Amino acid sequence: MKKFLLFVMLIPLMGMAQKNVLNATRVFPKMDRVLEFEKALMTHAKKYHKGDWSWRVYDIQSGPDAGGYHITEGPASWESLDARGNLGTEHNTDWNKSVAIYLTDRGSSSYFDYNDSLSTVKLSDWADKILINHMYPKPGMIGNVMELASKLKKVWVEGNESVAVYQANNSGAPQIITATRLKNGLKELAAGYRKPLPERYSAVNGDGSWDRFLQDYAKCVESRWSEILAYRADLSSK
Repeated sequence: MKKFLLFVMLIPLMGMAQKNVLNATRVFPKMDRVLEFEKALMTHAKKYHKGDWSWRVYDIQSGPDAGGYHITEGPASWESLDARGNLGTEHNTDWNKSVAIYLTDRGSSSYFDYNDSLSTVKLSDWADKILINHMYPKPGMIGNVMELASKLKKVWVEGNESVAVYQANNSGAPQIITATRLKNGLKELAAGYRKPLPERYSAVNGDGSWDRFLQDYAKCVESRWSEILAYRADLSSK
């Protein structure tokens, strides 16, 4: 009984230390300096971003950020991020003088919490091609959008889709992100690879369920957009 009580007391601490936080940074090099930028980024990543702080770098191939680079660091816990502190003069000098000199003023950095209960793939089970959907809930509707994602999860499982679900954490407008990891590549997007989503959704959730889903989606989601990313192993440090 004492061991059980001790385990229960430790649950909050275990949750606090959970490594489920990703940091995503987006940068956009000057059009005439892409080659120099990639060389500098590769050198910087392999020298300064190892272990828990390793980088996965992606080309953004479609959507409004096409032409940019998506840099993912983690997963980490909030506690480890807090303890990390300043990255040091040497690191910051190298970034500013060797990498940032090739960048435009455009860029962003965000933190995302991975949601295990809504996902169909482990956080660290990566893929080389990713389809990302960004959904922005209307005010007060985050819980409703999460519920919509839970209904979609049944369809993802039935279709053997590897989908990681994230929620933005104090990083701009609230958003829910679904990252479909295309294990078999872009051919998974072909019209004949899987049955149409409305058909698959209705088969899992019952007749008329797709129409109800669309009605709820219109009530809860302010806007959405999607993009395709491709992993750049040559620029990454893991």
